[in-house]
Amino acid sequence: MTTLSVVIPAYNEEDGIAAIVERVLAIESELPKYGVDTLECIVVDDGSRDRTAEIVRRYVPRVRLIQQPNKGYGGALKTGFQAATGELLGFLDADSTYPPEYFPQMCKIALDGADLVIGSRMAGATSEMPLVRRIGNFIFASLLSLVAGVRISDSASGQRVIRREVLPILYPLPDTLDFTPAMSTRALHENLRMVEMPIPYKERSGRSKLSVVRDGLRFFKSIVWTALTYNPVRIFGGIGALLLLASVLVMALAFGMQAFGIDSAVSFPRLFGALVLAVAGVTLYTTGTSFSYIVALFHKRPIRQGMFGPRGNGRKIEKHYWWLGILTIVLGVALYIAAVAFDLTNPALQISWFAPVVSALMVLTGVQLVSAWSLARVLAELSVREGLAARDLNGNAIPLAATNPESVHPAVVS
Repeated sequence: MTTLSVVIPAYNEEDGIAAIVERVLAIESELPKYGVDTLECIVVDDGSRDRTAEIVRRYVPRVRLIQQPNKGYGGALKTGFQAATGELLGFLDADSTYPPEYFPQMCKIALDGADLVIGSRMAGATSEMPLVRRIGNFIFASLLSLVAGVRISDSASGQRVIRREVLPILYPLPDTLDFTPAMSTRALHENLRMVEMPIPYKERSGRSKLSVVRDGLRFFKSIVWTALTYNPVRIFGGIGALLLLASVLVMALAFGMQAFGIDSAVSFPRLFGALVLAVAGVTLYTTGTSFSYIVALFHKRPIRQGMFGPRGNGRKIEKHYWWLGILTIVLGVALYIAAVAFDLTNPALQISWFAPVVSALMVLTGVQLVSAWSLARVLAELSVREGLAARDLNGNAIPLAATNPESVHPAVVS
């Protein structure tokens, strides 16, 4: 017997709760055609101050009503999931913006092996979503696709079907409106099978509870911070790469202006700015790679894109940090020695500060690279410690290849 439990979070929805409950109950006869035997409908009244609960009571016992103090959108859904008995957990909003008639097809996709089925409002079906929210959804979906490495079209859809057994993997999730983008972010980073199904979307009548600015910022923070707990290098590395690109562009501008006669000499402030951008970019990138090892060690999972990937896969630049760092330190020291030798640090010169500052930045960047390499190496060794200990305890029970970090923790390229 397979049961679909549909949870409807409701806060002051007296005008529309009856319509959505009746539409959900109406799909019960269709569910057996798609492999689902029974339907359970749960309405979580999240501290409503109107007649929402009174209206829902008319449908008892076909509908289960749970009343609680206001805990937020995500808090209401988690209460409903806790009370649900179905193997499949579905949810949608109480304002009839999402079509419950698509639940049977979504259940079929879940029964065919999907862990999470999302009704996508951005995948081509008819949608009445306002332009501002459509743009916002596109931005959030693109951001999540970037940090997770998997293309999705709707990161915040409020109609989904989840297999109950993956719920512990998705938790913890926030109690607020960013419940859905946080779920999407965790699902992608946990390598769950997520499938999007196009659904039509109807804009609610009356005033929306969603604040474009406040909740948009919350969605952004939720996606970024959740992604940071899984694969920090995608965010830190991405920002670092942008800073390095900006450094190259600024330096090209400085030399280009001189070449075309706009400046009689290369602008030292521009060169210095380019150098600072480059140092910041290297620092952020190496910080991201170090965080990736820490996160992998915390989760007890293979290191993402690590320097010890099988047959040298992964971020190849990472294993070169040590000599790049030493080379940068040597060049920085050599620059300072040359500046002193050629009297470029003479206080009488207008730019006497430039060579020493550049030298110091190069030395600090080199130290950062060597430190990042050392930290990554130590964390990689810690990640294989259990395998090495098991080999020592069991002798030949574990292949000798398990002593190699490459074979114990192959890199997972996201």
